[in-house]
Amino acid sequence: MAIAALTAFAAGFVRGLAGFGLSVVLVPVLQLAIDPAAAVLVGIVSLFLIGLTDIGRIRRDADRSAVPLTLIALAFMPLGLWSLTALPADWARVLIALVSLGAFVLVVVPLGKVEMPRKSALAISGLATGFFGGFAGMPGPGMAPFYLRGRLAPEAARASMMAIFLVVTPLSALFFIALGVGTWREAALAAALFPFVLIGDWFGHRAFGRVTARQWQISTALVLGGAALGALWKLL
Repeated sequence: MAIAALTAFAAGFVRGLAGFGLSVVLVPVLQLAIDPAAAVLVGIVSLFLIGLTDIGRIRRDADRSAVPLTLIALAFMPLGLWSLTALPADWARVLIALVSLGAFVLVVVPLGKVEMPRKSALAISGLATGFFGGFAGMPGPGMAPFYLRGRLAPEAARASMMAIFLVVTPLSALFFIALGVGTWREAALAAALFPFVLIGDWFGHRAFGRVTARQWQISTALVLGGAALGALWKLL
C-alpha cells in the first residue's frame, strides 16, 4: 500500500502536468502485485475520479475534436478488453509493460516532422485510444500523438484529453465490472489511493503553468519515458 500510494502521487503529478499518463505510471506498478485486469480497473476508476475535478477546465478549454475521437474510442474499447481477458496473466503483464514503454515512443514521435491528414490521424488515434483503454487502462498513448502534434495550444490539447478520459473511463469501468473482469474491491482501492493522486495532480497543475509549450512536450516525454523504463525494469 505504501508503494501504491507513492506511485499514485507520481501518477497524479504526471497527469496534472501532461493531461494524461496517470495509468501509464500507476497500472504497470500495481499489476506486479495484483492481477493485471484488476490493476487496469484501478487505473480506469482513478482516471474518472481525477477527471471530475477538471470539469470547469474541460468546459473552458477543450477542443471539439474530443467528441469524434471519444466516439471512435468507445467503439474499439471492447476489442482491447477482449484481448486482456483472452491472454494469460503473465503475457498480459508483459504486454502492459510494453504498452507503457510504447507510450513514451508515441509521445516522442510527435516532436518530429512526420505529417498525416487530420482526419486520418483522428481515426487512428481514436482506435488506439479505445484499444489501449480496454487492454491496459491507458487511453492516453493513443490520443497523445494527435494532440501533441496538433496546432492546439497546450491548454486546449490538455483539456481535450481530459474530456475524453472523463467520458471513456466510467463506461469502461462499468463494462469491466458487468463482465466480471473486476469487482468493487478495485474501485475501493482506487478511492483509497485518490487522495495521493489528487495531491500529485495539484503539483502537476502548478508545474504546467510555469513551462512553455515546447518545454511541456519535452518534459511530458521524459517523465513518461522514465516511468515506462522503470516499470519494464521491475517487470524483468
